[in-house]
Amino acid sequence: MITTETNMLPGIENLIKDLQPDSITAERKVVLQPLVDFIQGKTTNDQEIRINFICTHNSRRSHLSQVWAQTMATYFNIKNVHCYSGGTEATALFPMVVETLKNQGFQIQKLSDTSNPVYAIKYSENEHPVIGFSKSYEDYFNPASQFAAVMTCSQADGGCPFIAGAEKRVPITFEDPKAFDNTPQQAEKYAERSMQIATELFYTFSQINK
Repeated sequence: MITTETNMLPGIENLIKDLQPDSITAERKVVLQPLVDFIQGKTTNDQEIRINFICTHNSRRSHLSQVWAQTMATYFNIKNVHCYSGGTEATALFPMVVETLKNQGFQIQKLSDTSNPVYAIKYSENEHPVIGFSKSYEDYFNPASQFAAVMTCSQADGGCPFIAGAEKRVPITFEDPKAFDNTPQQAEKYAERSMQIATELFYTFSQINK
């Protein structure tokens, strides 16, 4: 049941209504199911739900996943969801990710202008914004225990066989839009990957019984 009191920013709410979760294949739903199960278990037991999305550089896919997961948790009124992201190393949130999210309706404020900028990414009028910057998955900013580690790229999944403190490890990998950097297709491919992630996380949170 979708709440009508989300106070989503209008552009994001309209975009979510146009998503097509029916396009997700049965094979992909199998990949998503362990994350559904983790969220459902925590919801049923009225426990905090911590999800850390992990990729190699914490610059693209892990941030898109973090932002959309937090957005969908609010959209479906799933309480006590706290989404994080991290990498096997810290670099910077890639500027095209910021532009993609802006184009899709998020309000973004740059809080620091350094080689690894910090952004406030707002999706709802009343909810705390997602704080976006590149960091290692074990950074102090992220949870130390009782979280699901969602591996969003095959390199991080293969290179990190053990994630300290993770209660559950879930590989949900996405193709890297970085392959289209500095090409005429760059904006299109980043938007496409963001929409795939949004659609799959919409499906994930839509499966939760409160």
